[in-house]
Amino acid sequence: MDKNSKIYIAGHRGMVGSAVWRALEKKGYSNLIGRTSSALDLKNQEAVLKFLQEEQPDAIIDAAARVGGILANNDYPYQFLMENMQIQNSLIDGALKTDVEKFIFLGSSCIYPKFAPQPLKEDYLLTDALEPTNEWYAIAKITGVKACQAIRKQFNKDYVSLMPTNLYGYFDNFDLKTSHVLPAMIRKFHEAKLNNNADVTLWGSGTPMREFLFVDDMAEAVVYALENELPEYLYNVGSGKDITIKELAETIQKAVGHEGDIVWDADKPDGTPRKLMDVSKMKEIGWQYKTELDEGIAKTYRWFLENIENVKEVKM
Repeated sequence: MDKNSKIYIAGHRGMVGSAVWRALEKKGYSNLIGRTSSALDLKNQEAVLKFLQEEQPDAIIDAAARVGGILANNDYPYQFLMENMQIQNSLIDGALKTDVEKFIFLGSSCIYPKFAPQPLKEDYLLTDALEPTNEWYAIAKITGVKACQAIRKQFNKDYVSLMPTNLYGYFDNFDLKTSHVLPAMIRKFHEAKLNNNADVTLWGSGTPMREFLFVDDMAEAVVYALENELPEYLYNVGSGKDITIKELAETIQKAVGHEGDIVWDADKPDGTPRKLMDVSKMKEIGWQYKTELDEGIAKTYRWFLENIENVKEVKM
């Protein structure tokens, strides 16, 4: 990519999209395009096609999605399935029709089967049943991966899918009804700290294992994929290390400075028992993560404190 190449980042105000924007600006890219959802409804295929015909970007990074944790996926299955397919179909098909040569599709580790062997390899895609609590989102993302693979196969275009592990960091969603586990814990421990170090109740047993990646590291992986022609259609992006949810809670509790007790509600679901990514393919082609979990959590908590007035409830 030339530094003057026109790059459209879909979802540029979200956690991942904004991190990608910052990373590209830092490297000297000066022709970045973004549109808010009010300016361009990505679910509207006709509007997206018109936009791409007018702008003619050299590359598209699809960081736009409807996302959320177990509760949100469970309560809004249709929206998580349909809206994500509408968004990515508009972008992928529009990119093909306007002859965009480079497309980077961002998905999620939840595309892999619930009981797949660990660590999760790219080859495990579509080999078994998905985790029921987020299968709607997973199925949508799988269709995006397969659409990009089909274009790559049929039209020989450089369309690649990156599957990140659990991401966290600046501009995360801290809404307790719709957020993922790490930002939800940050908010819970912070509010409990302010409430005389009240006890914090967390879902499940605390035994499932999860892997986490700081969003700025994910952005660097996207930039790497943009600047290089990757030989395969699908790559996992993560740290290659995981910890239990209990260990995560204790790490966040320490970072926040909460001194109360942690209570585990075993009646609530745990989700997938383990989700560790095999990131050897990315490592082989020259990319690996930089930010350790305790450092990333500290950075995220500082950002949360600095922006607490803007952390609002998300309306579904």
